[in-house]
Formats: sequence, structure tokens, C-alpha cells
Amino acid sequence: MTTPMAASDAQLRRLAPDHRLRRLELAITRRLDGLLHGEYLGLVPGLGSEVAGCREYRPGEDEVRRMDWAVTARTATPHVRETHADRDLTTWALVDATASMDFGTAHLEKRELAVAALAAVGFLTARAGNSLGVHVLRPDRVWRVPAHSGRAHLWGVLRTLLTLPRPAPGGAAGPSLATAIDAVGRAAVRRGFAVVISDFLDGLPDSPDGIPEWEKPLRRLATRHQVLAIEVSDPREEELPDIGIVTLIDPESGRRRDVSTADRRVRARFAEAAAAQRAAVAASLRRAGAVRLALRTDRDWIADIVRHVHVQRRLAAAAPPLVTGGART
Repeated sequence: MTTPMAASDAQLRRLAPDHRLRRLELAITRRLDGLLHGEYLGLVPGLGSEVAGCREYRPGEDEVRRMDWAVTARTATPHVRETHADRDLTTWALVDATASMDFGTAHLEKRELAVAALAAVGFLTARAGNSLGVHVLRPDRVWRVPAHSGRAHLWGVLRTLLTLPRPAPGGAAGPSLATAIDAVGRAAVRRGFAVVISDFLDGLPDSPDGIPEWEKPLRRLATRHQVLAIEVSDPREEELPDIGIVTLIDPESGRRRDVSTADRRVRARFAEAAAAQRAAVAASLRRAGAVRLALRTDRDWIADIVRHVHVQRRLAAAAPPLVTGGART
């Protein structure tokens, strides 16, 4: 049965880029507006101007100019001021647009879902003074868009992403996801918000116990910024349907292999390996200090973002109280 959401997404793909962007913006602002606006506490942090309390100083992470000397003198422990990110927020996003993202067997392709995720971040953080910079990982290079503010800038980035040519399978090896994350870290000089949108299949080790190539760069990025890792996947990457003999193609290398999906043991081994791979990715993101948001091409991605927002707000509300004026609040 075709759901209204599936029918809407199918129509979205057939529309011209500008119409697609208008529909995206309308859907996002109608269903998500108000969840991320205002105080971005626990979701989109940054350097704000409204004092929210203070906490203990972290050597190597905090700036000395943010020291709260009054509380430091009263408690004999160094403290820094905390502020709400109510303005002047810089968001840096990395969008994976390599060959593995040009895949989808449900409502959307993974690349389209990545653009929708970037649109959600962009539309909901577009405030006066806020800016968005984007890095796009292509098979041949990392394309950088400098940080600017305004709706026209965001529309230009999204329009370009929607019209990017599809990379040819099996092309020459280009920059890795780890290289692209390092590029974001070099560009994001000020503390702010970083978003990495990918399937995170690049640089995975052969063994589930290994460490992906992108984990260390992501950990370095998370030492200065709050990092949101949006993991994009498709249901056919997690389980095989019983449809006889199929030819599987690695979009990155172009390698082909014929697989008999009628064999129950083959389908079980595939599902087991896929589950272990996703668990390894989730563990790596957690070790790197990134917040993980999983989006799938066969689900209502806006509803998944809403659930993620509610979970993050509950976690923020349950966090230990801040210290204000030498007393706990």
C-alpha cells in the first residue's frame, strides 16, 4: 500500500529543483518549527550572549576569557561561564555525495535524504547572524562552500546538491570521509555546531573490532564543537529479499558479484553482517563523542528528527544542574 508520505516523496522527485526546495521548506517549517528555535540547548549549541550559569573549567578545551572569576574565588575551583546559543551561531555541515549515496529502494535515495537532512538543519537554524558553511565530499575532491547567512545562500547550496551529476561506479579513488572531516575541522575555527551526513560506510575496517578511518578525525572535531552525525541508510543494505539470483555492485569500486537470495542461509549471513556493521558504526560515533541520528529511506524522516529532538531535550533536562553564583540551581 502506498502511504501519503511515499506518494508525496515520489512527486517531490519529479519536480524541478526550486519546487522541490519549496516543498522541503514547507514540510520542515510546518512540522519542525519551534522544536529547534529559541534556545538550542543540547541540540545546536554555540557562543551566545545570555548567561546560563557556569561549570568547572576544562583545561585545553575552554577559553580563559570565559572564566567566571567570582565563582572561581568562592569555590577555589576554576569555573567558566555558560551561555545560551541564542545568536551568532555558525554551523558547518559535511554532506557525503559519493557513489554509495546514489542508492535507494524505498521512498528516497540516500543522497536525496542527505539533502533533506541538510535542509532541516539549514532552515531551522536560519536566524539573523547565524551562518552555514558546507563541505561536499565528491569522488574527486572535497568541495567547500564558505559560511554565509541568509535563505538565498541555503537555497543555493541545496539546489546545487540536488543537481549534482551522479558519480560513475568504479572511478579513481578520491578523498576519504576522514579527509573531508579533517577539512571541516580546519574550516570551523570558532566553536559551534558541526553536522556530518553520510552512510559512514567509507573507511570501515574488515573486522568489526577495528576502528574506522574517520573515527579519529571525528573525535578531534568533537573536542571543539558539538557534532551531530546523521547516518543515512536503506533497508536493502540491512537485509536481502528472496528474489532469486541478483547482481550486487559495489558503487565505490564497481566490483560485481552474483548472489542467490533464495538461499535462506545467505540472507541470514547478510543480515547478521549488516547488523554488526551498523553496530560498529554506532559504537564508533559514540566513542568519537558525536550525537547519532539514524535516518532511513523507508521511514518518515521528519518524524525521526522530531523523536531525536525530544530525546535530546529530555537528556538535557536530566543533566546535572548548572552552578550559578556559587549555588546550584
